[in-house]
Amino acid sequence: MPGAIIENMSTKKLVVLVLFILVLQVVSIMVGALIAPSPTSAIRYLATKCIDRRKARGWLAPWGSKRCQQIHSFDEPLAQTLDANDIVFAVHVPLPHTEMSPWFQYMLAVLQVDIAFKMVNPIEDDVAITIDAGLAYRDDLTSEWSAKFHSVERRPLRCTFAVAKTYENEGRFYQCDPIPFMELGSVAHKYFLFNLRLPVNDTVNVGIGEVKDIHVVGIHQNGGFTKVWISMKTVFSPWILVMTAWYWHRISLMARPPLLLEKGIFALGIAMTILNVPAEWLSLGFEWTWMLLLEDAQQGVFYSTLFCFWVIFCGEHLMDQSRRNRLSAYWWQVGLVMFGCALLLVFDLSDRGVHLTNPFYSVWASESGMKLAVSFRNIGGKMQQLPAMPKARRLRYKGIIFRFKFLMLVTLTCAAMTVIFFILNQANEGHWRWGNYTFEVHSAFLTGIYGMWNLYVFTIIFLYAPSHKHGREKSADRQQTDVLEKPDSQEAEPTCGAQGPTEAYRITGKVAEE
Repeated sequence: MPGAIIENMSTKKLVVLVLFILVLQVVSIMVGALIAPSPTSAIRYLATKCIDRRKARGWLAPWGSKRCQQIHSFDEPLAQTLDANDIVFAVHVPLPHTEMSPWFQYMLAVLQVDIAFKMVNPIEDDVAITIDAGLAYRDDLTSEWSAKFHSVERRPLRCTFAVAKTYENEGRFYQCDPIPFMELGSVAHKYFLFNLRLPVNDTVNVGIGEVKDIHVVGIHQNGGFTKVWISMKTVFSPWILVMTAWYWHRISLMARPPLLLEKGIFALGIAMTILNVPAEWLSLGFEWTWMLLLEDAQQGVFYSTLFCFWVIFCGEHLMDQSRRNRLSAYWWQVGLVMFGCALLLVFDLSDRGVHLTNPFYSVWASESGMKLAVSFRNIGGKMQQLPAMPKARRLRYKGIIFRFKFLMLVTLTCAAMTVIFFILNQANEGHWRWGNYTFEVHSAFLTGIYGMWNLYVFTIIFLYAPSHKHGREKSADRQQTDVLEKPDSQEAEPTCGAQGPTEAYRITGKVAEE
């Protein structure tokens, strides 16, 4: 009767498989390092100060045929006659002679406010800035702007002043933290226009200092990286899908119901397939602002399934475990994983879910929201006992231990590579140069990690699938094992045909006693 492929595979074939996986891993890294550009681009825009005396709520553009009346500095004579409510900060995205594209996938915006120190108008402690923000779009340079979103938002203003607050230091600028401003889940139009107002009255925008300029940092995914990313998902998606279907076909040929561990591996394959679905192809032709939420949901399904699989795999390989092959035996661990994932889902819905109707919303806008976001057995002993066991049981335990150690080694390797790649990604300037070659480290990190977890799932599905091999020696060993264990357990074994239970079933399907 067949066991798992990993138990019947020779060392030579296993080495060949490991080398094959390593080659594919290197290829996935090099695709990001040599072919893909940097994952994102950040462009800094200086907001133009437009005059709006009539408060007509029309769209004011900083350049073009219908450019607004402008001032370059609040120190100009004209500016002295204006009220703070007469100023509109206008930003056109992108820069002149360029245009946005659906390949950019999403667009983020961060505000950087230049505030000068004045003894009569300093920044107060725990102050918030109120922004009346509007977003418009158009697809050519001659058409009128169409309103897309409008909202009045409050953001905490956190600034420090490096020198003493004296009259001699008036005019120096505060060092202010960037302000999260907007997250747009789709870039379906060519041109965007921001109009920002800082309304001032007796209770609004009091104690924020003297604002001189506003900078908008626009961040979007590079189109070249999007093409590489979608291509990788298009390649991995059918591969993992076919492997998952092949695995379940092998399981269905067995003359017994699937084990809990086998169902866990099958679920892991399905979760990886869901993560690999290249839905980004459709987002190129439709304005789907919920794509970021969909990507988070895909990753949540995969990682929650992966954690549950690790729990079940470790539990099913504990040789002293008396309750096996039942999900109820892991209700506490699996329930904890699902509870944590549910909390993350609620947090994601409270942030990116709201972005579907108001991209200016931010869960980090308040202190309470920020605090909520931030809050958001031993095999060695058995190895020593192996020499004292009967030969048949010793061989069977060695197979179980080998499978467990192999998966743990692969898992720890993947986790270690993830951490190492993340550290390298944070500790360098984004690319390395070697002669005439430029290596994009950020892109290599993303494509390498994505390829690694796909290869991890492929390896688990392939090596832990039932083997087709049959051997007289294994049949004799199982018969000997049944004779040795008969006094310990009087439970009747299910009658199986040529496609009987695997070695994993014989260990995990009933109590393993010494």
